[in-house]
Amino acid sequence: MQILFYHPDFDSARWVHSLEQAMPGTTVRIWQPGDNAPADFALVWHPPREMLAGRHNLKAVIALGAGVDSVLNQLKQDPDFIPAHVPLYRLEDAGMGKQMQEFAVSQVLRWFRRFDDYQALQREGRWEPLEEYQSSDFTIGILGAGVLSKRVAESLLPWGFPLRTWSRQPKDWPGVSSFAGNESLDAFLAETRVLINLLPHTPQTEGMINQALLARLPQGAFLLNLGRGAHVVEDDLLAAVESGQILRATLDVVRQEPLPANNPLWRHPRVTITPHIAASTRLDDAVIYLAKLINALKQGAIPPGQVDKERGY
Repeated sequence: MQILFYHPDFDSARWVHSLEQAMPGTTVRIWQPGDNAPADFALVWHPPREMLAGRHNLKAVIALGAGVDSVLNQLKQDPDFIPAHVPLYRLEDAGMGKQMQEFAVSQVLRWFRRFDDYQALQREGRWEPLEEYQSSDFTIGILGAGVLSKRVAESLLPWGFPLRTWSRQPKDWPGVSSFAGNESLDAFLAETRVLINLLPHTPQTEGMINQALLARLPQGAFLLNLGRGAHVVEDDLLAAVESGQILRATLDVVRQEPLPANNPLWRHPRVTITPHIAASTRLDDAVIYLAKLINALKQGAIPPGQVDKERGY
């Protein structure tokens, strides 16, 4: 079996070694310009057109992350970027779920216990116990109901917060209220104190977190964006923070990455920026996941993680 590998930032040689160890009898080669030799699978991140176009014998293209935005954007510009019959897969949860859980729980508890408020008081030299939030009033709403959203919800359940999710189709998750479809969005937002975004990036979700949506949350709500930067209209968010409609926001993803140094999000005292580190692709976990995925595809199965190229996830 022949596998092509391309990632502009990873230690590719280390990945090749680990993949070949996990799949005996497999040859993994780092793609270089001019490499047109046959391959069965392509493992990619931001791949050049030359790598994939015309490879009609590929059994699958597999993105080395949970997001496939770059591949789908290239497909919109160039429908022949990947042959139409070649399926596209993503890593649904190759260790990313646990990382997302860590990030979400730590941030929610930071807000719930008012640590940011106490830090502000410390800067002023003020010893002032604040009114406690009640977990029963600290409803957490998750936009999106994919694999990572489910893992985040599971990690928050033990803390006693009311949990709800909103998605295209209803979900049946223990302890989590399900809201589905546009007609239920107002009801979902009306009591959501902490909004966690884990939506896929599609034409329908582009700019969805805007002035109109933020205004439907309770005043003084919190926003945690773990999805995509393109979901948030940043000027609308800044205005909502300034007005107090959004008390605090944490953004792990932004529309332009890296975030330019002159962007006002950096300097707002009630906005926290992290550089897209909520969940990274870690070699050991990813190799185990990829070996199982490729083995299933070789056996003719359709494993989880296949991307609907039209729908965008």
